[in-house]
Amino acid sequence: MSTNHLLSDYTPYPFHIHTTELVFDLSPERTTVTSWLDFERKTGAQAMVLDGEHIELIAVSLDEVALIADVDYTVNATQLTLHTLPESGVLSIITACTPSTNTSLSGLFTTGAHLMTQCEAEGFRRMTYFPDRPDVLSTYTVTLLADKAQFPVLLSNGNLVEAREVDNGGHMTIWNDPFPKPSYLFALVAGQLASLEETIEHDGQSKLLQVYVEAHDVPKAQFAMDSLKASIHWDKKRYNLPLDLERFMIVATSDFNMGAMENKGLNIFNTKFVLAHPDTATDVDFENVEAVVGHEYFHNWTGNRVTCRDWFQLSLKEGLTVYRDQEFSSDQLAEGLSEKAAASARAVKRIDDVSNLRTAQFAEDAGPMAHPIRPVAYEEINNFYTMTVYEKGAEVVRMYETLLGRDGFRKGMDLYFERHDGTAVTCDDFRAAMADANAVDLTQFGRWYEQAGTPTVSVNGTYDAAARTYTLSLTQNNPAVGIELQQASLLKLPLHIPLNIGLLASSNCGSIQVGDDLPLYLAGQTDAATGTLPLSFTEASQTFVLTDIPCAPVPSLNRQFSAPVLIHFNYSDDDLNFLLQHDNDAFNRWDAAQQVYTRCILNNMRNPDAAVFSPTQLNTLGELLHNDDLSPAYRAQLFTLPSHAFLAQLISRVQALDPQALHAARQRANDALATHFESAWQLLYSQLNNNQAYVYTGAAAGQRALKNLALHQLATANDDTAVLVQNQYNTTDNMTDRIAALSIAVNHFPAAATTMLADFYQRYANEALVIDKWFAVQAANSHVSHNAIAQTLNDLLKHPAFIKPNPNRLRALIFTFCNANPHHFHQTNGAGYDFWAKHVLDIDQKNPQVSSRLARSMEHWRDYAEPHRSLMQAALKKVAENQTLSQDVREIIGKALG
Repeated sequence: MSTNHLLSDYTPYPFHIHTTELVFDLSPERTTVTSWLDFERKTGAQAMVLDGEHIELIAVSLDEVALIADVDYTVNATQLTLHTLPESGVLSIITACTPSTNTSLSGLFTTGAHLMTQCEAEGFRRMTYFPDRPDVLSTYTVTLLADKAQFPVLLSNGNLVEAREVDNGGHMTIWNDPFPKPSYLFALVAGQLASLEETIEHDGQSKLLQVYVEAHDVPKAQFAMDSLKASIHWDKKRYNLPLDLERFMIVATSDFNMGAMENKGLNIFNTKFVLAHPDTATDVDFENVEAVVGHEYFHNWTGNRVTCRDWFQLSLKEGLTVYRDQEFSSDQLAEGLSEKAAASARAVKRIDDVSNLRTAQFAEDAGPMAHPIRPVAYEEINNFYTMTVYEKGAEVVRMYETLLGRDGFRKGMDLYFERHDGTAVTCDDFRAAMADANAVDLTQFGRWYEQAGTPTVSVNGTYDAAARTYTLSLTQNNPAVGIELQQASLLKLPLHIPLNIGLLASSNCGSIQVGDDLPLYLAGQTDAATGTLPLSFTEASQTFVLTDIPCAPVPSLNRQFSAPVLIHFNYSDDDLNFLLQHDNDAFNRWDAAQQVYTRCILNNMRNPDAAVFSPTQLNTLGELLHNDDLSPAYRAQLFTLPSHAFLAQLISRVQALDPQALHAARQRANDALATHFESAWQLLYSQLNNNQAYVYTGAAAGQRALKNLALHQLATANDDTAVLVQNQYNTTDNMTDRIAALSIAVNHFPAAATTMLADFYQRYANEALVIDKWFAVQAANSHVSHNAIAQTLNDLLKHPAFIKPNPNRLRALIFTFCNANPHHFHQTNGAGYDFWAKHVLDIDQKNPQVSSRLARSMEHWRDYAEPHRSLMQAALKKVAENQTLSQDVREIIGKALG
């Protein structure tokens, strides 16, 4: 039976745990853990309740006196309760666990020849009894004992105190972390690992940096090391935050439920976000390694030194740290470029982040799992590591900087650390630091933490030529969604929305040329904004009057995506075409293209026989494709259609969704761009296919992105492109181009693909991450028949490389099919939904966290037209009826079915 945890029920833990000493006697078959907890009572509570599950209790003592079961303490499946304790003392507990059978990858588990931990959110209790909650902070001293031949590397948090050999071929290491931390930040690693090491001078001290990987992967670890050094430098330069330990360690494992974990000083990573080499990693992989290494390092302060009071405050660390890693990546892409090129690089990064938000988080906001960035309730905390907490949380942090400016935001950060270093705090504490440091009232802004859903801002614009004014009338709307639907008395109040706007001259007027940004004066103000004006939109409906506007403008709204909202403005086709040609805000220029594509695709769904694009639209797009002033990376973004998932959201707001009709209309739009601009794609490909040696930079990656888009479009338009595809596959020196060629062949040239798939597997059979790509490319194939994809999936599930799949392999094949191949997943006979149900149940038996992520693929079933709706509901009910379903999956399915 699931338990609903409520934010309103929070009470502080009644005991301090000043110090925690742990001794691990490590073995895959049976690890014993001895703990000493130096405690002191804070309140009048007599009993101490400790969390623990899937462990064996061996002994309990207090101040070296053994305690008696059922007299001094009681134990059940999830808790150890000590009935009467003195004001202070030292509690000792001995437990045992079996890492080799722990397939959940939470707690202490085996991965290959190694032992590793994952303690966030509630994994520490799988090793020993402890108050496993984020507001119990303690300093840790940890001793690790193991057979030296089996586990020559023994790591834990903090600074290494001692390392020595012991009897019978064993050895030990002792680690001390001087900074108080919650149990979820504990980590240990025992294994046969090699390390890449560098010593840097930082903040007047020498710091040892280590990246631990399998011995054969050491050459692939240098980019992660470089990213770590860049992260350390950036955080010191941008926020004056130093690396506070003698060493910083990264460890990579192929068996991991998530991307990485920010354990204090000992970050454990999925190999996918550590290993990067041109032969085996794509540009996107390099970008992700840099971002995730930065993200986990930045947690050292935003999450570790200042942590969450409770799990409802998860966005306090995750939203803030995502914002920080986005800014870091943006600065890395812009480093060393001219001002113009740097602005373009930053725009490309912003487009990437917003595309991700709109595709996944906006969908979450409109579904049964919708929740505020600070939830008020949860059943299973692992299900709340969501796009809302991370990505929308980052947008809320970004809005602080939009409102306060970079200097004001930095003042708020400084005060936040000054007040709260070494403590566990709330989202309100962060907001208070921002407000107090800048002497502003951010009370209304706090509603972003309390309300779920994606607000809609409806905008009307009126130009008065006689008065030379332009009036913007704004209305915000955010109806109840998700858990809010159960709150009958809910009243959602207006949010504080920072909205950046510009006005573009629609004609020549005086010295102002067509497309120029007009100077913007708000009525009653004497200072004009240059280009972009930030509006502070705080009421349900609000009017802003701009004065001294010399000619009729075209508005550019929500520039730089200053707020995570949907904008409704009645743009004509000519208006969007004008913004495509002239908007000086690079993000909004791209967004105008997205609106053009969206409008054309939806129109084509209604009238499949009509031309997708008008001649005017094609002329404008052609000018952009040939515009060398726009970077290749930016042009690749401009000519990427909105995703199926994003378009599905828009359709489902007004009518039931036919996924097959949407897929066909989107494909027709892509075909139209491919065939109309075939000569342009040929020219671009010949220009960019220059056989230069691979280097990872933002500019070089952008050139490859546009080149491979051109090749894809040529393959769509012309069957003769098979020769180009085969040649690129054979001659390239990097994985970006090779996997692009393979994907194009799989989707367009099946005869060539058969040979290339066999060759690819033979080349990379020993590279697990590359074989993941091999599985994913085949699972995403939308150009074969339903029967053919079914046969492909069946063959791949039986492939030797899919026996005992880890989370990465499951995501590569099963998740890719369910989430990235809508044409085949949404078959009208329900075969895709049956496939989903089978694998949700199969995976749930071993790894509920991974299964619950897959379960979410069907949560929007109510949005679909028949027969999809009924077939999806039946598949959900089939899963719900399983009597052994984990709490993780049961919550997702229960909320989906409502």
